[in-house]
Amino acid sequence: MVATEIHRTIDAVWRIESARLIAGLARIVRDVGIAEELAQDALVAALEQWPQSGVPQSPGAWLMGTAKHRAIDHLRRNKLIERKHEQLAYELEAQPKMPDLDSALDDDVGDGLLRLVFTACHPVLTSEARVALTLRVLGGLTTGEIARAFLTPEATVAQRIVRAKRTLAEKRVPFEVPRGTELAARLSSVLAVIYLIFNEGYTATSGDDWTRPALCEDALRLGRMLAELASREPEVHGLVALMEIQASRSRARVGPSGEPILLFDQNRTLWDQLLIRRGLAAIERAEKLAATRGPYTLQAAIAAGHARARTSAETDWARIAALYSELAQLAPSPVVDLNRAVAIGMAFGPQAGIEIVDALASEPSLQGYHLLPAVRGDLLTKLGRLDEARREFERAASLAQNARERELLVERARGCA
Repeated sequence: MVATEIHRTIDAVWRIESARLIAGLARIVRDVGIAEELAQDALVAALEQWPQSGVPQSPGAWLMGTAKHRAIDHLRRNKLIERKHEQLAYELEAQPKMPDLDSALDDDVGDGLLRLVFTACHPVLTSEARVALTLRVLGGLTTGEIARAFLTPEATVAQRIVRAKRTLAEKRVPFEVPRGTELAARLSSVLAVIYLIFNEGYTATSGDDWTRPALCEDALRLGRMLAELASREPEVHGLVALMEIQASRSRARVGPSGEPILLFDQNRTLWDQLLIRRGLAAIERAEKLAATRGPYTLQAAIAAGHARARTSAETDWARIAALYSELAQLAPSPVVDLNRAVAIGMAFGPQAGIEIVDALASEPSLQGYHLLPAVRGDLLTKLGRLDEARREFERAASLAQNARERELLVERARGCA
């Protein structure tokens, strides 16, 4: 195997094994930052040795074994190590070599990964820091990849990750899965981070591209992993269902030149039926686990309403409007009300929708939100009030940060002329 092929193999192994590797090491050293450094050391060793010795039969076990010995060295060098850690280092050193170690770690790999998820998404960190750290240690992305995905300077992303790891260490955040009432609070943070990553990929908030598929794929991978690890949590399955169904539209959402194609205009034969089936199955799991639907499961049910309709005209808009009303009661939000206005406008006529939109006009959180005038412009167009609609689309375009979305809104404004 030539060097370039080995490097590609190492990259693939790292993408698959890095989260598991860091989780196992964090369980030993109780510090996510140090665990990542030790994992990186093992990666460097692979890059140095595998081109000469060849790829080992069990590359994941090789990386874990190499990192384990570095962890033992780290514990020995630490002058302030507790007696408990000294005993742990002794027990680790006494274990059988790499293949058996790999099997032993597999016994607790789910628990270790789940601890890592909750640690990376701890509320002590800012939302931006949680996203960056999650993509770094669980998604296996480099700092440069994260920076490019969110159109943020690489130095800024690097600082966020460094500060996040430092904060976790300084605050002595335990490497554990919370229990009781704290679990629900922390789980909502984990789900919010994963969905934030997905949404940025599904509809980029800024830049020149309408979508960033790689981010959607990373979020889906994290969500599916969490669904395996926390299989009894209904909202985990609800979020996975929502992402699966939304991701099913990816090919239909972008035209040949990268231009956005809105839901009503999409060629639904391009929707991925496998992802839709996976999403519907995940909704079923979520509903079986809970007596009442949570916010992610409700949003997934709304997405399923679109997925089941062969054409936009066949969509059961009255049911979707009812689901949005249920969601608004469970998780009140001006954005939910804006989406409800769209559904009500489709189900009961544009005048009914615009009355809701006009009631949201004074909502402070929506003053700079470009979709408020965009929705109003669409409803005004259906009412035949084209001059007003044009002004709304022009205002929406002036507020939009994404270049593709701005072009679409400008085009809609021209159409009203």
